[in-house]
Parts: sequence; structure tokens; C-alpha cells
Amino acid sequence: MLDRKKVELMTRLAFYEQTEGKEDFKISEYYRRDYTGLHMICSVLWVTVGYICVVGMFMLVKMEDIMGSVSNGLIVMLAGAVVLGYISLIIVYLIITGHIYNEKHKDARQRVKKYNHNLTRLLRMYEKENR
Repeated sequence: MLDRKKVELMTRLAFYEQTEGKEDFKISEYYRRDYTGLHMICSVLWVTVGYICVVGMFMLVKMEDIMGSVSNGLIVMLAGAVVLGYISLIIVYLIITGHIYNEKHKDARQRVKKYNHNLTRLLRMYEKENR
């Protein structure tokens, strides 16, 4: 005979496995620091590529103005501004990325723990039924 609670629990477990569970299981395989660190490295790489593209396009657009007034002081000032802008952007992106992926890992871990708890409940129901 079918137990309504058991069927509801199995349905809930199967639904989770088919929706959020796929991604949550992948995320929870990592330690939180490893998961966050991996995404922070990817973030730095993509921000670097984007920053180089933006600075390169800006230099192409303003090349005529820059070449018209070339001096050592101007070149040093521009290089300093580019480096400071890059460092500031990287720091902001690392803080944001670290926070986002830390929370994402924590939430996924909580859902996987709840899933494991429900699996344990289901196992106990089966053991109780087989006695």
C-alpha cells in the first residue's frame, strides 16, 4: 500500500533533482573557498580582457590628441591613471565576486543538506515499513 507522505517526499526529492539539484550538486562538490576562488580568478581574467579592450579603444579614439601633445609627463600620468583604474576595478570586482559566489555556495550547500535530510527520512520510512 502506498503511503501518502512517502509519495510526497519522493516527489519533492525528484523535483529538486531535476531542477536546482543539478547545479547544487556540482557546486557543493567544491569547498567554499575553492569555488569562490575559481570564480574570482575567472572574474579577474574577464575584467582584464574587458579593461584592455576599453583602454585600447579609448587610445585609438584619442590617439591624435595624445600624439599632438606628447611629453614624458603626459605619458607617465596616462600610464598611472590606467594602472590605478585597473587596480581599482579589480578590487571592486573581487569584492563583488567573492560575496556573490560565497552566498551562492552557502545557499546551494543548505539546499543539498535539506535534500540529504529528506533522503534520510525516506530511508527511515522504508526501514519502518520493512520491519
